Amino acid sequence: MQTAALPSSRETPPPAARVTAAPAPATTTPRPAPLLRMVRRHRGEIRAVLVGALSVAAFVLAWHLLTTYRVNLYVRFMNVPSPADVLESARTAFATSTFFQHVAISCRRILYGFLLAAAIAVPLGLMMGRFKLLSEIVFPVTEVLRPIPAIAWVPMAIMLWPTNEQSIVFITFLGSFFPILLNTLHGMATVDPVLVRAARCLGATEAATFREVYLPATLPQIFTGLTVGMGVAWVSLIAAEMISGQFGIGYFTWEAYSLVQYSDIALGMLAIGVLGLASSWAIRLVGRLLMPWSAR
Repeated sequence: MQTAALPSSRETPPPAARVTAAPAPATTTPRPAPLLRMVRRHRGEIRAVLVGALSVAAFVLAWHLLTTYRVNLYVRFMNVPSPADVLESARTAFATSTFFQHVAISCRRILYGFLLAAAIAVPLGLMMGRFKLLSEIVFPVTEVLRPIPAIAWVPMAIMLWPTNEQSIVFITFLGSFFPILLNTLHGMATVDPVLVRAARCLGATEAATFREVYLPATLPQIFTGLTVGMGVAWVSLIAAEMISGQFGIGYFTWEAYSLVQYSDIALGMLAIGVLGLASSWAIRLVGRLLMPWSAR
């Protein structure tokens, strides 16, 4: 006789409902302000600007103290104008257009002479570095002419060119030509020959090898030569304008000396320094644009 199965007194309880907790709000780190991010990104450049400003301020302060108290410790500061005197002279000079005409004429001469020197020296240096015979022909002549100072070229330049303007541009050209040429030659000598052989194995022509291998590898030295050449060009220009010029910032400075206007002498010197600094900065800026891989 079969007995019916009794239901178990222990029934399986229903599964408990899963309680899902609400996700905790994510803690987001506040991003720094755009100005703060820019400061962090360029803190090296900002530090350099601040240090440079402090250095210039210290120089002006030392200049003010030495000229105010007429210091005479072997180097005499009795007749040297103070910064206030130079500032007053600058206000007088800036009130007329004569001073700016001198500056514009000097900048025009620098531009003509420097660009002409770069247009000749850079290709010539590349070709001399590539072809040994050309270097053997040209290099001895350049080494003989290179040590001759710009002042020694003034009488010869006056005899060579029909106008003073052309002779001054020629002297400026000579001043910047040799540093650019030598630095380009040095750059060609440092090109890795493995890169040249690799380009030729890949079927590169001579022109393509120059464009893709020699020129990019030589650009840092070329811009070093351009920077040095610009500084020498200003030195040569001022010497030429003082001796044979009738206009320009060099003539302005020499005329101030002849008229015993000491404040104008200092003003002319400061103008030359600022113009030279701006020219070198412009060359470095172009170099950073053409060589982004070498920008620091």
